[in-house]
Amino acid sequence: MKEVIPKTAQPRVLIIGGGFGGITLAKALKKSPYQVVLIDKNNYHTFQPLLYQVATGGLEPDSIAFPLRKLFEKQKNLLFRMAEVSSIDVEAKRVHTSIGAISYDYLVLATGSCTNFFGMEQVEALAMGMKNIPEALDLRSLILQNFEEALVEPEYEALMKFVVVGGGPTGVETAGALAELKRFVLPNDYPELDFHKMEIHLVEAGPRLLAGMSEASGVDAREALEKLGVKVWLNTAVEEYDGRWVRTNKEGEDFEAATVIWAAGVEGNVPEGVYGEALGNGRRIEVDEFNRVNLHPDVFAIGDVALMRTADWPQGHPQVAPVAIQQAENLAWNLDQLAAGRELRPFSYYDKGSMATIGRNKAVVDYRKLHLKGLMAWLAWMFVHLLFLLGFRNKLVVFVNWVWSYLTYDKGTRLIIRPYRRKMRLPVGQS
Repeated sequence: MKEVIPKTAQPRVLIIGGGFGGITLAKALKKSPYQVVLIDKNNYHTFQPLLYQVATGGLEPDSIAFPLRKLFEKQKNLLFRMAEVSSIDVEAKRVHTSIGAISYDYLVLATGSCTNFFGMEQVEALAMGMKNIPEALDLRSLILQNFEEALVEPEYEALMKFVVVGGGPTGVETAGALAELKRFVLPNDYPELDFHKMEIHLVEAGPRLLAGMSEASGVDAREALEKLGVKVWLNTAVEEYDGRWVRTNKEGEDFEAATVIWAAGVEGNVPEGVYGEALGNGRRIEVDEFNRVNLHPDVFAIGDVALMRTADWPQGHPQVAPVAIQQAENLAWNLDQLAAGRELRPFSYYDKGSMATIGRNKAVVDYRKLHLKGLMAWLAWMFVHLLFLLGFRNKLVVFVNWVWSYLTYDKGTRLIIRPYRRKMRLPVGQS
C-alpha cells in the first residue's frame, strides 16, 4: 500500500487534530528526534471560544481561524496533510484517511469533542449546533433570515423566539449575545417589527448555571442575564423539538421557537478503531497518567477526547483548552523521554481558573478563591482571549471589532452570505 507521507530514518509521531492540543504538541516537538505529521479535515485552526460571536454577527470567521500551514511554515520536521480519518488499525499501526493510509510509530489522538444530543435524533436534526465555523455561519444566517421572514409573515412571533439549551459558558455567552442584539442592534435594522415579542430562553437541566464554576458565578450570571431580558429555566430538560415547539420535562414549560441552539453538552470525537475498554463515559478514551490509551502503549489521547481519572479528578479533567494545552506540553516532554529511553512524567493539571462573559461590561471570573464579576471580569476575559488567539492580525482585527462594537453599540457583520435552508419549514399559524 502506497504511503502518502515520505519515509525518513526518524520515528514518526502522527497527530490527528489541529485544535489546541494538536498544535501545541506539534510545536513542542519542533526540536525532537521525530518526524511529526499533523492531519486535520480543515487547513485551519479554529479558536472555538469565540464561535458564538461569529454566530451572532460580532466577528467574521477569518478573525478566529488561522492557517495551519502558516503556523508551521518554519518547522522543518513537520508535515501537514488535510485529510479526514476513516479508521485506525492499531495492530498494523496505520491510519486510513481520505488521502490514503499513513503509518506511525506513535499516534496521538487530539480529535476534540462533538455535540452530544443524548440520543434525541429529532432534536439533533432540527437544533443548531455550534462546534465549528460552518455551524456558526449557518446559525448567523438563520438568525437573520428569521427577521427577514418575520417582515412578511403575518404570524411571525415564533420566528422571534430563541431557545438556548445548556447553561455552561457557551450557552450563557450565546444567550447574552442574543440579548444584546435585541437591545442594541436588531431594532435599528428592523424598525417594523415589535421587539417586545422577541424572547430568549436559556434552558438548563441542572440546578444552576455555570456548573463548572463557583456557585457565586452561577448566581451572578443568572442575575446578569435576567437583567438583559433572558428568561432562565433551571432544572428543566429538553425532551423533544419538532421545529416549532420545545417540549421539556416540566408540565407547562414548553416553548414555541423557530430556533433552538444546542449548547447542552459534548462527547468525545472518537475515530473508528478505538473500541470497548478504551472508551469511558462521554465517549472519551480512557488514558493513564501519561495519556497512553489503555492496552495500546504507542497510542496517546489528549484534550477533550481523553479521559484521565485521578484522585483529584475522578470523572476526568474538564473539557477545556487549558487541559489540552497542558497535556500536549507534558506529552511532548514524555515523547522526548521515550526517544532517550528515560522515565516518563505523569500529567498534573494546574487549574488556571474559569471565566465566562454575559455581555457588555458583564462577566464572571474564578481564580482559586478569587471571584470577580462586572467590568473587571469583562476586561480580564477580553485580555485572556486576545492573548490566546493565534496571529497578530487576528488579535488586531478582534480587538478593533470589540472596540467598535463597544463605542457604537453595533455588530457589523450581519451578513447572510449563504442562506441556511431549514430542515423543516416552520408551521406558522398552526398549534
